[in-house]
Amino acid sequence: MPMMSTDMSTVLRPATPSRFRRGRTHHTVEALLGEIDGLTAERQRLRERGVDATKLERNRVKLARAQWELSHALIERHRPASEAA
Repeated sequence: MPMMSTDMSTVLRPATPSRFRRGRTHHTVEALLGEIDGLTAERQRLRERGVDATKLERNRVKLARAQWELSHALIERHRPASEAA
């Protein structure tokens, strides 16, 4: 029988993940790349300082959101004009 532990730590994610929705303002690819660079640098500083998991999780969510926005900005930039209509 496999060993089971009841004292496993939980991940600080909501039970139901929120859906990303595009806002009314669409940022440029370049702006989003800058935001991602800043969030990545912030994450490294947070890790170096040994902050708690909650602050790291907030940063992770912001980073994931910016990456999601970037993917949509790239799709819009590179899709053929016929599909954009």
